[in-house]
Amino acid sequence: MHSFRLFTLVSLCQMVLGAEPAPDFAKRFEAIRKTATKEELYRFLWAVPKGGDIHNHMVQSYLSHQWYEAAVDPKRNHGNRYYTQLRYTNCPGNDAQSGFVLFRTIQRATYEKLSVCEKAEFEALDALSPDLREQWQSSFRLDKAGEGRNEFFELSSKRRGDLGLDPYLVPDLLVEQLKLMKAQNLRYLETQFRPILQDQAGQLIPEDRVAELLKERLNAPDAKATGITVRFMNSVLRFAPDAEQQVERIYAFIARNRDLWVGMNMGGREDNDKGFALRFMEVHRKMRRTYPGIHLALHGGEVDSPGADVKHTLMLGAERIGHGVNLVTDPETMLFMRHNRYLVEINLISNNLLEYIPDLSTHPFPEYLRLGIPVCLNTDDPGAWDSNLTDEYFVGVTRFNLTWGEIVQLGRNSLQYAFVEEPEKSRLLKDYEEGVRRFEALYGTDDWKKAEPGLRVSPSGYAKKALKIALH
Repeated sequence: MHSFRLFTLVSLCQMVLGAEPAPDFAKRFEAIRKTATKEELYRFLWAVPKGGDIHNHMVQSYLSHQWYEAAVDPKRNHGNRYYTQLRYTNCPGNDAQSGFVLFRTIQRATYEKLSVCEKAEFEALDALSPDLREQWQSSFRLDKAGEGRNEFFELSSKRRGDLGLDPYLVPDLLVEQLKLMKAQNLRYLETQFRPILQDQAGQLIPEDRVAELLKERLNAPDAKATGITVRFMNSVLRFAPDAEQQVERIYAFIARNRDLWVGMNMGGREDNDKGFALRFMEVHRKMRRTYPGIHLALHGGEVDSPGADVKHTLMLGAERIGHGVNLVTDPETMLFMRHNRYLVEINLISNNLLEYIPDLSTHPFPEYLRLGIPVCLNTDDPGAWDSNLTDEYFVGVTRFNLTWGEIVQLGRNSLQYAFVEEPEKSRLLKDYEEGVRRFEALYGTDDWKKAEPGLRVSPSGYAKKALKIALH
């Protein structure tokens, strides 16, 4: 009880002491926002101290060029080889009803089990022509007109195929993401990942061994050099026939691996009625009778129809809501969440590209923010959007005129509502507040454009294409 009271007091002090930015810098930021070019503002927001990305799907965050470069490198794939499907033929045994997925990618062991006829449908990834290589990478992104939620939900994981199960590439590309996050001044990543990987013979690796593989990779010097704290959320596909059994297995797994695994999530299309939230009420109640301290951050309200999805998700025990797009249609739950303990994980670019908010200017994010519902900005699936967290901040600032105080609070919320354990949370919050003060001192002069002449900014593909950022 004493430690809980101490934690509460420390947390309140941090929130109070950091509640308002330096008044002079708040005015400075208003001048920057109004007068900076798009490129200058993007560069500024790239350098802004950020807390964490706490709604992030791990393998969907890897960029398509990262997947390709790692998959064809024998040193990184440990001698494996990958093949991708380019055509469909009427081979004996082929089931046309199962559907042809262009660029479905498989490893050598899967390929070798195919018939001669079926093998002719595939080509080695390392033998693709430059044009096919670009098409393969493009198939991992929503970068063409007409692509939306069906393309993403129904095809992305099938195209990734065996790549997303590689025990060398999956941990290694996580570290590449950490390096990109470090460049943007992030401190924390809380990412969703089901510990399912397979060896080069196609056999599943025990999930506790998968946890060890991730731990080993994160303890390597290049990962530790990023300085980013990483924690994992295990996840269940909400509309799967055995989803309740998955929930039970996930609780048990987290209880065995509490050093890195801090909670669970439920994802998947919410417009599939087999995944409705209240389906899982009894299994979560059952698990809470056995396992203490398992955090829940569940997808809720990621739909474009009105409803009480967020309310029902809170009833399951959710402490954070992923997306919460249709929360705005439920006034009673909106009122309940104002100035409350529940945070909404906002994903602006995702909601736009998946067609839940076709016009970003109508996103409910500023309504939540300015009514006192705790929120933070996140990337969701940046590999599919070819985006990063700076893009989310840029969209927020340019669409909704975010103040400096709101920007700082968004970063603070991402740490305050993270599931990372004490005292690491206190350390991260302290480091964030100190980073904000240093940033204000550095950029608080009339020559703010020259504050960091050596700053290396790498605009994402989304920034270049959708935001029209032309940095070189």
